[in-house]
Order: sequence, then structure tokens, then C-alpha cells
Amino acid sequence: MSEATVKETPAVPRARTQNGAVNGALTSDMGTTTIDDGVVAKIAGLAAREVSGVFDMGGGAARALGTVRGFVGADKSVAQGVAVEVGERQAAVDLDLVVEYGSAIPDLASAVRKNVISAIERMCGLEVTEVNIKVDDVHLPGQKSEDAPKKEPRVQ
Repeated sequence: MSEATVKETPAVPRARTQNGAVNGALTSDMGTTTIDDGVVAKIAGLAAREVSGVFDMGGGAARALGTVRGFVGADKSVAQGVAVEVGERQAAVDLDLVVEYGSAIPDLASAVRKNVISAIERMCGLEVTEVNIKVDDVHLPGQKSEDAPKKEPRVQ
């Protein structure tokens, strides 16, 4: 599998950082912008899912909880399988992935890492110090999705 292409974007101007700021607070002469951890997690989750070969995100328990949420009508969380730590100017990201069988995991991890870094730096203006990727499972062809509705039992 070849690495996904990441669009080149112009450099994002970095706002001056105020001393003592938390959660990615960016300061300019016109005011302060604070970026919540949840925002960075959603951006990272969406960017990771854009890469071909990523089937799902989250460990077994997280995916099971997402399935239960789906049964009660709630939307699946785009931040499932994502943990972030956001500081004054930097962010670190941990991702749990389920990959499609046949994907070259090192190439996939590299493409996911590049896409996540690009999205966070472009959208948030934060420097991404690391993106740690844990592959939790491999989705096999023909394997039922956990999101698929359960069939009724054939016998009672």
C-alpha cells in the first residue's frame, strides 16, 4: 500500500503564547483563543479515518460501547480511539486503530501520522510533538461489522 497523499498547505502563522495559558490558548493583540482537548481529539479522529486502510478506531471495549450507543440511537463518537494531551503550544496524540486486512501497517501508520499532524497543525496552530499509534485489530474480508444490526434468532 502506498502512503496517502497529504495536501500541501501554507504554513499556519503561530500566534504568540501567553504564559500560564492552558489547553492550547493562543494569544494575539486582538484576544485569546482556547482550543479544548475534545476539539483536538475530534480533528485527530476524523483525520485518521480519512486514510484508506483504517477500518475503525478504538479498542474492543470502546468499539463495543460505540455499538451500544448506536443501538440506542446516539451517534458514534468521532473521538473514539483517540486520546490527546494539549498544552500551551503543543499537542500529543494517541490513536487505537483497527486496520483492513492486507494493509501494510507501517505504511498505514505513517500516512495516518502525517494526516493527523497536518490537520491539527493547520486547524489549531498547535505543534504536534508525537502521534502514537496502537493497532488493536485487523478487519478481515467478509467479517461482520460490529455496527451491523444483529439478525433475529432462527429458533426460539
